[in-house]
Amino acid sequence: MSALLDRAEQAVSATAMVRGFSAKLKEVTSGEVTHLVIFKDNEPAAVLVGVDAYQALQDELEDLRAERLAIERLSTLDEQNTVSLEDMEARFK
Repeated sequence: MSALLDRAEQAVSATAMVRGFSAKLKEVTSGEVTHLVIFKDNEPAAVLVGVDAYQALQDELEDLRAERLAIERLSTLDEQNTVSLEDMEARFK
């Protein structure tokens, strides 16, 4: 959980979130804070992030998954059946 909170102002109780949702949303969308961790019963329950930050996280996750798949596939690469980039490009000219 330490990665969730860099500063105290990134934490908000669920009650405070309900009472001041518009202001808290503005803090996140304006970039004043990168994210808010919403606590319920003294436990982190949710994280509010802006759309750009969420999209960046999704893009990074997709890149990491593709890299992991490439690494897994490299271990079973059959050099004798591999086609070079140049040969593949020549096939589609």
